[in-house]
Amino acid sequence: MSSEANRKPTLSVTSGLSRNAVILRLEGELDVNAVPVLREHLQRIWELPPQPFLILDLGQVAFCDSMGMNELLSVMQRCEARGTRLLLGGVHGVMARVLSITGLRHAFEVFARFDDALRLAVAAS
Repeated sequence: MSSEANRKPTLSVTSGLSRNAVILRLEGELDVNAVPVLREHLQRIWELPPQPFLILDLGQVAFCDSMGMNELLSVMQRCEARGTRLLLGGVHGVMARVLSITGLRHAFEVFARFDDALRLAVAAS
């Protein structure tokens, strides 16, 4: 096992509610070590009654590897199954590049500013 696999996650996740949206703010690195941290927070979300929107604030994500992207795709699929609209806010820098390079930029509803994603969700209520 590599030392990379033993490294502690460098991702913090906070959550909250705003009218008809659940908001998750991610800060740090969304990598193989951080996926369990994100899944733990998401498990609590999946146990709630479905909300019209789930907004992921990615503005403070400094790194994202293929496992992080795979988890975002899983979140999108789970949201679709629940009838929840997934919005990615704060997508710039690293996350904008990763979504572009992987060809997934148009698979998600992406907003450069978190506030724009939140505004859309609030307007829909």
